[in-house]
Amino acid sequence: MPVPESYDLQTLNERLLVVCADNRTRTISGKSLTVREASEQERGALLPLVEEGFPLCDLLYPLIVDGKSRVRVKTNWYSAPVTPGFRVTAVVGPSLVEILHDNKRVACHERCYGRGHEVLDLEHYLDVLERKPGAMAGSTPLAQWRQAGRWPDCLDRIWAQLERRHGKGAGTRQMIGLVREGSVRGWPRLIAAVEEALRLGVTDSAAVLHILNMPDPEQRRRHGIALAEELRQFERPMPVLEEYDLLLTGSHGGIQ
Repeated sequence: MPVPESYDLQTLNERLLVVCADNRTRTISGKSLTVREASEQERGALLPLVEEGFPLCDLLYPLIVDGKSRVRVKTNWYSAPVTPGFRVTAVVGPSLVEILHDNKRVACHERCYGRGHEVLDLEHYLDVLERKPGAMAGSTPLAQWRQAGRWPDCLDRIWAQLERRHGKGAGTRQMIGLVREGSVRGWPRLIAAVEEALRLGVTDSAAVLHILNMPDPEQRRRHGIALAEELRQFERPMPVLEEYDLLLTGSHGGIQ
């Protein structure tokens, strides 16, 4: 019998439940009763079900957070927003890996069944990236979010606008601020606010948050248009400093 394939565990369980229900109507060769009738017949001879369940997970302790804010769980590495060197506990289930610190869940990842893989969450590295914003564009957590479809095109577009308006470092820090809001208020809400800001021509993180804070769509639209018009009067291109190098060469009457 071929091994069943499925998109996720929930879908597989639903398919197995349907197959099991259909199997109860089957009659085994040489028997007169269906599987359902036979199970009902022998039910009275079985022991009662246990009242308390048992854990379906492994508990691993202690685990040490390394210098890259990762925890080695079995054969893979998982990110955790905990100070390097601290001890944590991993609760390893069939589909999820939870990281606990001081008996509180600080991270939750889909379990990886490969070997030597990193499973990193961008939200766990925001403090580091805020200090080193230049590292965000090429970071592994961001690459994993892109691959998983968690970083839509609208976020790149607003990020590019923020860098154009405020410069690379400051623009990326504003983008990190928006990521923080998404982690707190929910990513669907943030993405909707970013898309609306882009439609209105607003290219500032404060304007995105302004839209995010307004629950009424019509109110957001009116205020967004007014805010966009107000901000346009402050639009200025980033200064170009290349021509100052001419002073070092002595060209155009510069210092010899």
